[in-house]
Order: sequence, then C-alpha cells, then structure tokens
Amino acid sequence: MTSLLVGLLVMLLGFGILLLFLGIFPGAQASGPRPPGMIQKRINRVRATVPRNRLLFIGVGVLGGIIVWLITGLIVALVAVPVAVIGLPILLSKPESANGIDRLEAIESWTRSLSGLITAGVGLEQALTVSLSNTPDPIKPEVANLVARINARWSTTRALQVFADELNDPTADLVTAHLILASRVRGAGLANALDDLAQIVFDEVRHRREIETDREKPRTTARSVTLVTLVAIGAFALSGSFLDAYRTATGQLLLTLYVVVFVAALVWMRRMSVGVPTPRILINTRKSRG
Repeated sequence: MTSLLVGLLVMLLGFGILLLFLGIFPGAQASGPRPPGMIQKRINRVRATVPRNRLLFIGVGVLGGIIVWLITGLIVALVAVPVAVIGLPILLSKPESANGIDRLEAIESWTRSLSGLITAGVGLEQALTVSLSNTPDPIKPEVANLVARINARWSTTRALQVFADELNDPTADLVTAHLILASRVRGAGLANALDDLAQIVFDEVRHRREIETDREKPRTTARSVTLVTLVAIGAFALSGSFLDAYRTATGQLLLTLYVVVFVAALVWMRRMSVGVPTPRILINTRKSRG
C-alpha cells in the first residue's frame, strides 16, 4: 500500500510540474522543415485548447493537493484541492449576463450618437462611419468591422446583418433591424425611432442592474461561506486531532460526500444566478444574405 501511494505521489508530482512548465513557459517554434513529434503535437493541442492560466491553476491545484495530503493524510485532498482551485473561481465569479450590462450600455450610447448625427442631416452610411470615433469600447471592434464593410462597398443591409451576427445580442438586433429597414426604405423618422430605442435600452440597462444587484447577494454570501469553511478546515487540520476520524476509510467516504454536497450547492447557486438568455430576433441572416 505504501509503495502504491509513493508511486502515485511521484506520478502526480511529475504531472503537476509538467503542467506548470506548460503554463508558464511559451512553446518554442519548430525550426526547419522537421515536423513536430507526437509529444509536441499533444503539447500544442493542449496549449491551443486550454487557456494558459487554466493550465497554471491545474498545476497549482495538483501540487496543492499533494501537499495537503502529505500534511493531513486525507487522500480525498488529491482530488478536492485541484477541483477547488479550478472550480471555485468559476462558480463564484460573475456570469456573462452580469458582464454584458456594460455592452448593453454601450449599445445605448452608440444609438443616441447615431440619432444625433442623423438629426443633423447626415446620411445613414455616413452617420455609421462618423459614429466610430465616439463608439464605446465594448462594441468598438464590431462597429469598426461594420464601417470597414461599408467602405469596402458592401450593401448597407448586408453589412448590418453581419454586424448583428457579430454582436449576437437581442437588444442589438432591435436597433439593427431599424437600421436595416431605414437602409431599404429611405425617409424621415429614423432619428426619432433611434431616440425611442435608446430610451428603451436605457430602461433595460437600469432594470438589469437592479436584477444583477439582487443576484449578487447570494454570490457574496457563497463567497463568504466558502472562505470561512476553507479557513476553518485549514485551522482544524493543523491543530489538534479534529480530522483524525476522517482518516479512516469510512471517514474518507463521508468527507467525499460532504465535498460533493458542498460543490452541488455552489453549482445550484450558480444556476440560480444565471438568467435565461433572451432569444434573438434577427436569425438565419446568413441564409437571407444568400
């Protein structure tokens, strides 16, 4: 049994060091026409599919699990610590819906800018081009692509359809649909419609911020409970014989069950704090572009 554990320790330690190396040092470029070997291909595949900071977290988690196991004698730490290092930042961080509020606010600001330009007598294509200089950063790359396509003699309708696909947001679809209609049916009234749309987006931003404020409360509570739990477990593990009962086979099973239940509760909280995405209204635009 001891030889098996030592072998497992050596294997995990080598695996952790390898992952740390892959996460910290950049890959060397292959020199000459010689193709990369099988190991290099696997390393390149891992580096291409897994973010570098994730590799670093995996390496730190594996080494941390080994250290905790050596200190406490709890074999479950070999799995629990890496899972905690990798999973807790994901489970306790803000979801994409919370980060998308800034993007929605940028759409509102850009819509008001377009309305002001069109009110001043600027044509739609020229207004789109001029608006790039004052476009907020969250949507500036997409607007820059839109302007580039218009300058490349794309039809305005086609360029706006691709623009909607790049933004991939139902609120942006609402604004873009009005712009597509205006590009097909030239006439007055677009500036007023954009003003109304900007106000709608502004109200949506305000409501979403209120919703995210309420959703942040359980996430804050979960962070506090998790931190207190980890500190308490660490203190108990380093002082006294509190964890002695968990070093038996039955204790290991119970501890594993506790960890699974705790993670399940965090996953459940995460799912509650993530809203259902609103479906887009501009769909199958690639088919319509023919």
